[in-house]
Amino acid sequence: AAALVSENKCQCFPASGDSIPTCENTEDHVSMGLIAARKTRTVIENVEKIIAIEFLTAFQALHFRKPFHKELGAGTQVAAVLPDSLLQLDRQSKAPRRQPQAAVGTRALSARGHALSATRRLVPAYTRGQGRAFQHGLPTIDCFPAMLWSRLLARHSRDTRSNLFGYEVGIGLPALRDAIAAYAGAARGVVCTAEQVIVTVGAQAALDLAARMLLDPGDPVWVEDPGYLGARGALSGAGAELVPVPVDEEGLDVEAGIERHAAPRLVYVTPSHQFPLGATLSLQRRLALLDHAGRCGAWIVEDDYDSEYRYQGRPIPSLQGLDRTGTVIYMGTFAKTLFPALKIGYLIVPEHLVDAFATAIRISGHVPPAAMQAALADFIGEGHYGGHVRRMRALYAERRAVVLDAIGNELSPWLKAAPGEGGLQLSAFLPEGADDRRLAAAAMEAGIHVSPLALYRLEQGRPGLYMGYASVPEADLKRAAAKLADILKGAAAPRYS
Repeated sequence: AAALVSENKCQCFPASGDSIPTCENTEDHVSMGLIAARKTRTVIENVEKIIAIEFLTAFQALHFRKPFHKELGAGTQVAAVLPDSLLQLDRQSKAPRRQPQAAVGTRALSARGHALSATRRLVPAYTRGQGRAFQHGLPTIDCFPAMLWSRLLARHSRDTRSNLFGYEVGIGLPALRDAIAAYAGAARGVVCTAEQVIVTVGAQAALDLAARMLLDPGDPVWVEDPGYLGARGALSGAGAELVPVPVDEEGLDVEAGIERHAAPRLVYVTPSHQFPLGATLSLQRRLALLDHAGRCGAWIVEDDYDSEYRYQGRPIPSLQGLDRTGTVIYMGTFAKTLFPALKIGYLIVPEHLVDAFATAIRISGHVPPAAMQAALADFIGEGHYGGHVRRMRALYAERRAVVLDAIGNELSPWLKAAPGEGGLQLSAFLPEGADDRRLAAAAMEAGIHVSPLALYRLEQGRPGLYMGYASVPEADLKRAAAKLADILKGAAAPRYS
């Protein structure tokens, strides 16, 4: 409001009405020719709207906290004395205290309930707070265009006549599905129509939906080892038999997977930026995986994790874009590019699966708020999303360079960076024989949030630490690296010779 007024050289807020102060000098300014009358009326009208909205918002919020006292000619005021109705309990409506009852019979979870409960250690535990040193999985929030996002959200939250306030969201707003299909096609080479896009409440909900729809208890599933805990939780919760497949600098080892189980029902893979080692699945292995899945009738769930943040070389097209047999289900999320609390992810499924997945979504009711979807559709469609990703890519590349420099210098006696070309975090290997769980615990006690690679393994493997950098300023990363070096030294961690 102040900005609108300052354009007209008026140092107060022009407005009208009894409850809002007015500018007494405005008429004089107009008559003296200092302000054009038409422009003044426009400014006054705009400021009145802003003040009215803010006044009503504040009034409504206060109404729920404080009782009001109204007096003719004196307006509405906060009551000086609480009314008796708020000081005394209504004995007529007071609910009787429930008495404990003896248990009747034995109440137990279903087999599926037990299976889901048993996976609780696999579901990622998200730590509160922003910017803890080396905490992984978090984008920086400080650089998010919050004011722009607020305007887009407000745009769709005011019109109560729109379909956004009803039950017509289904498997996603058409505008958002259009935007996702267009972006995935242009940025990742995904071949699809908007009708194939299923909007979900984040990536974990997408994984759970895919697991429930595609797996029966006992079905064998290839999973990367080390690999993403959230995927293991969803797959195990569906009763799958997990088949760990080793990962190297080319990503998932397809030949090793065939040796371990030649006919999986499903393959879960993070080909763009393997979680947690960071490798990119080579084109040769992508083609080999598609060929084998086509021959044995397996589904492939492609989690295109961190694909937006690649700092070296040209990106390889998505598996889905190379698929010619309808084998791949593509999965994406906006948690890493925008902010985790957005809770919007998506699946892109073959056309013949759309109706089945849509029915499952309607039964579960797991659909993101419609206004949030509409705001995101505008954010993508108006070009803000692409611009934000480009800016963050440059910022994260600088922060990644700081961590790699530290690993090559003060941390070099204990750590060697794993090969990788992108992402919001990286892995660093410890010498053979190191106890990465013990060292990570020592770091956590000192406020350094690293994770042991052993946490993500089903089988024994090379020890190491998983380190995030995206949400931490460069100066803090440097201090954290120096502190981590002291911790590893104090913990007598094995050194590279």
